[in-house]
Amino acid sequence: MSVDTVTHLNFRGQARAALTFYQSVFGGDAVVVTYENAGNVQDPSEADQVMWGQVTAPGGFRVMAYDVPSRLPWNPGENAFFISLRGETAEEITAYWDGLSAGATVLQPLGPAGWAPLYGMLKDRFGVTWVVDVSR
Repeated sequence: MSVDTVTHLNFRGQARAALTFYQSVFGGDAVVVTYENAGNVQDPSEADQVMWGQVTAPGGFRVMAYDVPSRLPWNPGENAFFISLRGETAEEITAYWDGLSAGATVLQPLGPAGWAPLYGMLKDRFGVTWVVDVSR
């Protein structure tokens, strides 16, 4: 038996833009279901927001996202989670780093670390913190 876990990100009106951005970095397919598509519109101004979305890339990357409706509390918090992105080669990780860096705040520049040939940390333009490294 195996179990898969997928990071599920919660936004307030930015889920579609975030999923589009992550698809541009990692490739693959994006699926977006809006509140209107699902027949679950409770606030007409939120009909086109994401009720469920996912990016799935051939290399194994997967992330889910949705827009928390305004009727529910939402606070992105501080350091509530990081997404850890590990790859096998410096070339692969550098390409992802370059993509994620667009509009990001670099917290730790990509470079050698005691435990990995490359390691870096950034907060992307959606406020999501990524910990990126080469696993070997």
